[in-house]
Amino acid sequence: MFIAALVPFGRLVYGFYTNDLTANPGDYITDQTGTWILATLFASLAITPLRRLTGWNELIKLRRMLGLFAFFYAVLHLLTWIVFVHYFEVSFMVEDVFKRPFITVGMTVFVILFALTITSNRFAIRKLGRRWQSLHRLAYVAAIGGVIHFWWLVKADITLPRRWAVVLAVLLGMRAWWAYRKRTVKRPSMPRAAL
Repeated sequence: MFIAALVPFGRLVYGFYTNDLTANPGDYITDQTGTWILATLFASLAITPLRRLTGWNELIKLRRMLGLFAFFYAVLHLLTWIVFVHYFEVSFMVEDVFKRPFITVGMTVFVILFALTITSNRFAIRKLGRRWQSLHRLAYVAAIGGVIHFWWLVKADITLPRRWAVVLAVLLGMRAWWAYRKRTVKRPSMPRAAL
Protein backbone atom coordinates (compact mmCIF):
# COMPACT_ATOMS: atom_id res chain seq x y z
CA MET A 1 0.00 0.00 0.00
CA PHE A 2 2.89 2.33 0.78
CA ILE A 3 4.42 1.74 -2.66
CA ALA A 4 1.02 2.09 -4.36
CA ALA A 5 0.45 5.45 -2.66
CA LEU A 6 3.86 6.64 -3.91
CA VAL A 7 3.23 5.66 -7.54
CA PRO A 8 1.45 8.94 -8.46
CA PHE A 9 4.35 10.94 -7.02
CA GLY A 10 6.81 8.76 -8.92
CA ARG A 11 4.90 9.41 -12.14
CA LEU A 12 5.09 13.15 -11.55
CA VAL A 13 8.83 12.98 -10.89
CA TYR A 14 9.34 10.87 -14.02
CA GLY A 15 7.19 13.29 -16.06
CA PHE A 16 9.25 16.21 -14.76
CA TYR A 17 12.57 14.65 -15.79
CA THR A 18 11.26 13.54 -19.19
CA ASN A 19 9.50 16.88 -19.78
CA ASP A 20 6.19 15.07 -20.13
CA LEU A 21 3.83 17.04 -17.87
CA THR A 22 1.59 18.29 -20.71
CA ALA A 23 1.65 21.80 -22.14
CA ASN A 24 0.57 23.24 -18.79
CA PRO A 25 2.61 21.52 -16.03
CA GLY A 26 1.11 23.65 -13.26
CA ASP A 27 -2.47 22.64 -14.03
CA TYR A 28 -1.49 19.01 -14.57
CA ILE A 29 0.34 18.72 -11.25
CA THR A 30 -2.48 20.55 -9.47
CA ASP A 31 -5.06 18.14 -10.92
CA GLN A 32 -3.02 15.04 -10.13
CA THR A 33 -2.14 16.00 -6.56
CA GLY A 34 -5.71 17.14 -5.88
CA THR A 35 -7.04 13.80 -7.08
CA TRP A 36 -4.65 11.90 -4.84
CA ILE A 37 -5.48 13.99 -1.80
CA LEU A 38 -9.08 12.86 -2.17
CA ALA A 39 -8.14 9.28 -3.08
CA THR A 40 -5.90 8.70 -0.07
CA LEU A 41 -8.18 10.61 2.33
CA PHE A 42 -11.24 8.65 1.20
CA ALA A 43 -9.28 5.40 1.38
CA SER A 44 -8.42 6.18 5.01
CA LEU A 45 -12.10 6.89 5.72
CA ALA A 46 -13.04 3.58 4.08
CA ILE A 47 -10.94 1.56 6.53
CA THR A 48 -13.55 1.49 9.31
CA PRO A 49 -16.47 0.42 7.07
CA LEU A 50 -14.28 -2.26 5.47
CA ARG A 51 -13.27 -3.55 8.91
CA ARG A 52 -16.89 -3.75 10.02
CA LEU A 53 -18.05 -5.45 6.83
CA THR A 54 -15.18 -7.93 6.50
CA GLY A 55 -14.03 -8.40 10.10
CA TRP A 56 -10.45 -7.89 8.89
CA ASN A 57 -9.07 -5.81 11.78
CA GLU A 58 -5.55 -5.70 10.34
CA LEU A 59 -6.79 -2.95 8.00
CA ILE A 60 -6.59 -0.44 10.86
CA LYS A 61 -2.81 -0.40 10.41
CA LEU A 62 -3.27 1.31 7.03
CA ARG A 63 -5.45 4.20 8.19
CA ARG A 64 -2.72 6.40 9.65
CA MET A 65 -0.42 5.85 6.67
CA LEU A 66 -3.16 6.76 4.18
CA GLY A 67 -3.98 9.88 6.17
CA LEU A 68 -0.33 10.93 6.10
CA PHE A 69 -0.23 10.39 2.35
CA ALA A 70 -3.27 12.65 2.03
CA PHE A 71 -1.28 15.38 3.76
CA PHE A 72 1.79 14.60 1.62
CA TYR A 73 -0.21 15.20 -1.56
CA ALA A 74 -1.82 18.27 0.03
CA VAL A 75 1.67 19.73 0.56
CA LEU A 76 2.52 19.08 -3.10
CA HIS A 77 -0.83 20.61 -4.12
CA LEU A 78 -0.13 23.73 -2.06
CA LEU A 79 3.45 24.04 -3.35
CA THR A 80 2.19 23.84 -6.92
CA TRP A 81 -0.23 26.70 -6.19
CA ILE A 82 2.56 28.74 -4.59
CA VAL A 83 5.12 28.13 -7.36
CA PHE A 84 3.13 27.87 -10.59
CA VAL A 85 0.12 30.09 -9.84
CA HIS A 86 1.53 32.87 -7.64
CA TYR A 87 5.28 32.60 -8.20
CA PHE A 88 5.98 33.04 -4.46
CA GLU A 89 4.10 36.39 -4.30
CA VAL A 90 2.80 36.29 -0.71
CA SER A 91 0.47 39.30 -1.08
CA PHE A 92 -1.27 37.69 -4.07
CA MET A 93 -1.62 34.42 -2.19
CA VAL A 94 -3.21 36.11 0.83
CA GLU A 95 -5.56 38.03 -1.45
CA ASP A 96 -6.49 34.83 -3.28
CA VAL A 97 -7.34 33.03 -0.04
CA PHE A 98 -9.78 35.74 1.04
CA LYS A 99 -11.11 36.59 -2.41
CA ARG A 100 -11.94 33.20 -3.93
CA PRO A 101 -14.14 30.88 -1.83
CA PHE A 102 -12.80 27.62 -3.28
CA ILE A 103 -9.26 28.67 -2.30
CA THR A 104 -10.52 29.57 1.19
CA VAL A 105 -12.06 26.11 1.57
CA GLY A 106 -8.94 24.45 0.17
CA MET A 107 -6.70 26.28 2.64
CA THR A 108 -9.03 25.32 5.49
CA VAL A 109 -8.75 21.67 4.45
CA PHE A 110 -4.96 21.98 4.38
CA VAL A 111 -4.91 23.40 7.92
CA ILE A 112 -7.13 20.55 9.14
CA LEU A 113 -4.89 17.93 7.50
CA PHE A 114 -1.85 19.62 9.04
CA ALA A 115 -3.44 19.44 12.51
CA LEU A 116 -4.32 15.77 12.01
CA THR A 117 -0.81 14.99 10.78
CA ILE A 118 1.07 16.54 13.69
CA THR A 119 -1.23 14.75 16.17
CA SER A 120 -1.10 11.34 14.50
CA ASN A 121 1.67 10.02 16.76
CA ARG A 122 1.52 8.12 20.04
CA PHE A 123 2.77 11.09 22.05
CA ALA A 124 -0.16 13.22 20.86
CA ILE A 125 -2.60 10.39 21.55
CA ARG A 126 -1.37 10.14 25.15
CA LYS A 127 -1.35 13.90 25.67
CA LEU A 128 -4.78 14.60 24.17
CA GLY A 129 -6.54 11.59 25.67
CA ARG A 130 -10.23 11.55 24.75
CA ARG A 131 -9.88 14.84 22.87
CA TRP A 132 -7.70 13.09 20.29
CA GLN A 133 -10.62 11.14 18.85
CA SER A 134 -12.77 14.28 18.70
CA LEU A 135 -9.98 16.14 16.90
CA HIS A 136 -9.48 13.38 14.37
CA ARG A 137 -13.17 13.40 13.48
CA LEU A 138 -12.21 16.56 11.58
CA ALA A 139 -11.11 14.14 8.85
CA TYR A 140 -14.79 14.08 7.85
CA VAL A 141 -14.80 17.87 7.62
CA ALA A 142 -11.63 17.75 5.52
CA ALA A 143 -13.21 15.24 3.13
CA ILE A 144 -16.36 17.35 2.75
CA GLY A 145 -14.23 20.47 2.27
CA GLY A 146 -12.12 18.70 -0.35
CA VAL A 147 -15.19 17.84 -2.41
CA ILE A 148 -16.55 21.39 -2.08
CA HIS A 149 -13.15 22.81 -3.10
CA PHE A 150 -13.14 20.62 -6.22
CA TRP A 151 -16.81 21.31 -7.01
CA TRP A 152 -16.40 25.10 -6.81
CA LEU A 153 -13.18 24.93 -8.80
CA VAL A 154 -14.59 23.19 -11.89
CA LYS A 155 -17.87 25.17 -11.99
CA ALA A 156 -19.08 23.91 -15.40
CA ASP A 157 -18.49 20.15 -15.69
CA ILE A 158 -19.18 18.76 -12.22
CA THR A 159 -19.06 15.09 -13.23
CA LEU A 160 -15.88 14.25 -11.30
CA PRO A 161 -16.66 16.18 -8.10
CA ARG A 162 -20.16 14.68 -8.15
CA ARG A 163 -18.64 11.18 -8.20
CA TRP A 164 -16.43 12.03 -5.23
CA ALA A 165 -19.48 13.44 -3.46
CA VAL A 166 -21.40 10.19 -3.99
CA VAL A 167 -18.53 8.12 -2.59
CA LEU A 168 -18.28 10.43 0.42
CA ALA A 169 -22.04 10.27 0.97
CA VAL A 170 -21.82 6.46 1.05
CA LEU A 171 -18.90 6.48 3.51
CA LEU A 172 -20.51 9.01 5.84
CA GLY A 173 -23.95 7.45 5.40
CA MET A 174 -22.68 4.09 6.61
CA ARG A 175 -21.21 5.73 9.70
CA ALA A 176 -24.42 7.65 10.36
CA TRP A 177 -26.49 4.46 10.03
CA TRP A 178 -24.28 2.52 12.42
CA ALA A 179 -24.35 5.39 14.94
CA TYR A 180 -28.15 5.54 14.67
CA ARG A 181 -28.47 1.77 15.12
CA LYS A 182 -26.20 1.89 18.14
CA ARG A 183 -28.34 4.55 19.82
CA THR A 184 -31.65 2.89 19.07
CA VAL A 185 -30.74 -0.61 20.22
CA LYS A 186 -32.96 -1.28 23.23
CA ARG A 187 -31.38 -2.50 26.41
CA PRO A 188 -32.74 -5.87 27.54
CA SER A 189 -35.41 -5.41 30.18
CA MET A 190 -34.88 -6.99 33.58
CA PRO A 191 -37.03 -10.05 34.42
CA ARG A 192 -39.93 -9.43 36.79
CA ALA A 193 -38.46 -11.86 39.34
CA ALA A 194 -35.26 -9.84 39.49
CA LEU A 195 -37.31 -6.69 40.05
